[in-house]
Amino acid sequence: MAGGWRPLAFQQFILKVHSRCDLACRHCYVYEMADQSWREQPRRMSEAVADRAVERIAEHASRHDLGEIDVILHGGEPLLAGPALISRVVRGVRGAVATGTRVNAHIQTNGVRLDEEYLRLFESLEIRVGVSLDGDAEGQDRHRRFADGRGSHALVSESLRRLSEGPYHHLFSGLLCTIDVRNDPVDTYRALLEFDPPAIDFLLPHGNWAQPPPFREPGSPATPYADWLIQIFDLWYDSPVLQTDVRLFREIMRLLMGGHSRAENVGLSPVRMVVIETDGSIEQSDSLKSAFHGATRTPLHVLRDPLDDALLHPAIVARQLGEMALHATCRACDLVSACGGGQYAHRYSPATGFAEPSVYCPDLYRLISHIGARCGRDVARLRGAG
Repeated sequence: MAGGWRPLAFQQFILKVHSRCDLACRHCYVYEMADQSWREQPRRMSEAVADRAVERIAEHASRHDLGEIDVILHGGEPLLAGPALISRVVRGVRGAVATGTRVNAHIQTNGVRLDEEYLRLFESLEIRVGVSLDGDAEGQDRHRRFADGRGSHALVSESLRRLSEGPYHHLFSGLLCTIDVRNDPVDTYRALLEFDPPAIDFLLPHGNWAQPPPFREPGSPATPYADWLIQIFDLWYDSPVLQTDVRLFREIMRLLMGGHSRAENVGLSPVRMVVIETDGSIEQSDSLKSAFHGATRTPLHVLRDPLDDALLHPAIVARQLGEMALHATCRACDLVSACGGGQYAHRYSPATGFAEPSVYCPDLYRLISHIGARCGRDVARLRGAG
C-alpha cells in the first residue's frame, strides 16, 4: 500500500443460508475434506444475522459506489433454508442498496428440492438458478448420492426438466459439473446439453499438494484432466453454433486474447468475492476448505465488522495482487497471464502455504496450450483470407 496499491471492493457476496445438505456427495469439499467447521455452524442463518448481512452488503456497495453486485445464495443446500429466508435476504438487499445499484441474485443448488413452488418464488424475485449435475446417470450417481446410497440423477433430472423445458428457462444460469476422469467426457458433455443449459462450468476436483485430487499424482507430467477436457473443447469449438457457453473455455480464450478473467480458476484478475457463513462469520472462498481446517476463517463477523475490513485481510489481499503473489515458477511461465497459477486452493502445501504452483499445473499448461493453438490457427487463417 505504501507503493500505491489499493484493494478493490467486493462485487460478489456469497451467503451461506444453510450449512447442511440433503445429499452426501463423496467429492464434496465442504463435508468430506480437511475443514470440518460445518459441524460448528448453525444449520440455518438466523433472521438477525441475515438482516445484518444485508446491511453490511448495502454499506459496502454504497461506500464504494458499486453500480452492480451479485448476491449468491449457497450452502450446504440453500433450498433447505426455506422460501421465507431466501425471500428475506434477496428483498432485503434490493431494498437496502442505493437506487443506482443493480442486485443480481443467484442460487446454486443440487436440484433435489427444486419444485414448482421454488421456481415461482425465483421468478417473482428474479433469482437465477445454477444446478450441480455431473453428467449422465452413471456419472451423477457415482458421487452425488443420498446418505443411504441412493443416486440423485432421477430427481435432479426431473427438477432440471421443470427448469429448462417450461416457462422458467430464463431463470436457468447453468450447470456445474465436477470432473471425474472415469466418466466418458463426450458422453458427459452430451448428457449436460440435454437440459439446454445456457452455460456449463467444469470444476476440477479440489485437491492440493498434501491431498492430491483423484488420478493427479503431484509432480507427474501426465495430464489426465487436460486430456479429458480437450475432447470436450474440440467438440464444443467445432460446433457450428455455440449455444452453450463453457465458461472455462471462454475464460481461457478471453485471456489468451488479452482480456481479463471473470472467474477465480484462471487468470490474474483480482478476486472480488467474500463469503458470509450461517453464523455471520466473514470468510474467504469456501474452496479453501479443501486445504486445512480453518483455512477460510478471518476474525471478522457481520455483527461487529464492516466488509471493508476483510479487504485488508492478508489472504484476501494475496488474491488481489495478481502475479506478485505467485510462485517463481509461475511468474517465469509463458502462460502465466492466462493460467494465473490456477485455482488458489489447488496451490496449497503444508510447507509453503498457498505459494506453490497449482497441483494441476501440467493439465492447465496442456489445456491452455491446446486452446491457444487451435484459436491461433483460425486467427492466422482469417488474417490470410483478409
